[in-house]
Amino acid sequence: MPHAFLSPDSVTMVLLLLLGVYLTVRLRLFRISALPFILRNTVGSLFVRDKSAGGAITPFQAVMTALAGTMGVGNIAGVATALVAGGPGAILWMWVSAFFGMATKYAEIALAVRFRVRGADGMLRGGPMYYMSDKKHGLKSKWLAAVFCAACVLCSFGVGNMTQVNSVSQAALQAFSIPAWVTGILTALVLSLVIFGGVRRIARTAEIIIPFISVLYICFAAAFLWISREYVPMALRLIFESAAGPAQAVGGAAGYGVAGAVRYGLSRGVFTNEAGLGSAPIAHASADCESPAHQGAWGVFEVFADTIFVCTVTALVILTAGGGTLWQSGIDGAALTSAAFESVFGPLGRGFIAAAIALFAVPSMLGWCFYGESALSWLTGGDAAAVKCYRAAFVAVSVYGAVAGMGAVWAAADLLNALMALPNIAAIFLLRKHISTRFK
Repeated sequence: MPHAFLSPDSVTMVLLLLLGVYLTVRLRLFRISALPFILRNTVGSLFVRDKSAGGAITPFQAVMTALAGTMGVGNIAGVATALVAGGPGAILWMWVSAFFGMATKYAEIALAVRFRVRGADGMLRGGPMYYMSDKKHGLKSKWLAAVFCAACVLCSFGVGNMTQVNSVSQAALQAFSIPAWVTGILTALVLSLVIFGGVRRIARTAEIIIPFISVLYICFAAAFLWISREYVPMALRLIFESAAGPAQAVGGAAGYGVAGAVRYGLSRGVFTNEAGLGSAPIAHASADCESPAHQGAWGVFEVFADTIFVCTVTALVILTAGGGTLWQSGIDGAALTSAAFESVFGPLGRGFIAAAIALFAVPSMLGWCFYGESALSWLTGGDAAAVKCYRAAFVAVSVYGAVAGMGAVWAAADLLNALMALPNIAAIFLLRKHISTRFK
């Protein structure tokens, strides 16, 4: 399927990778040189609540809202689909995507904070649409901002809604035999309770749920890997050999194995950490922070925590399950991750993954609802009625997403990612002079 590499999503993945390489060089490998700064201003400030700037939410709430949008189904179901479609080598390309994506995410968050504005209600607002349309130092391009916002609204329904609830319904059906339509209705009810409470309720919800389920998932996965530790070296070797081993470098179908690993690794990497997509900067722009560099440091932390750490743990669980053979069983998506945990923990593992997916997915959907309504608000000049209609539509789409076919849902997610990322890629590159290389 060579033509697949000329598709919009594949072209976008290549452009994102090139942008990440460029920014990494431009910022002089800042992740290494500024490591003390990043640690001090992320992990070292987790319990600091400085509200002196008078913004909408705290820096910690901002990163939890952003992580709610990133650390979701992609970490559980997305990794599984990458393994099945691109082979174990796709994981190495997820790492590559994350390494260079750190610079991209730092850049877009720094720009969002640099160009944010304070609304008439006193709330801080920002994101790609603001640095694209800024008439003084930005791109002065309202049409590009409008294209981004329209794509963001569409993306919130696909990437931020249907992929999430679809994985929840799969896991619930497998673990508890709950019909997909029932999962869809229950999810819609939960969303309704939070979404209509505004950004502060979304941020508070994410602040509570994301740290809790992330730590619990890591502990569960760590226990799994300890039990299956004899297969871990084999899994790591398989990742590297499948990505660029001699057998895969030969032409024909084996050659496509490498190409498939690259394509699916990069696309699922972007799906999980959203570096360059332009979504997370919308949340980060609402935070009370000292400077663009301080909030940008959280972006580096996000990508590392999401892709380098959590996605790797999930990949190792899948690749070691069943003595290293389960990933080739024909199971895909959330069902594969669920089957992997079940192979060691039995029904408890299956039930835990179903619960984990739900607890990851709901905050992720809430975060994306915030992104979508922020984009729509910019498009409509803050029309309250339009935002209310959007929220109602977002809740309704979750019911459809629960019963839709998985293949169609993920294909739509890849395409919508591309439509949203392309304007942002152009904007970041054109505004590169505003991305500070000083971290203090």
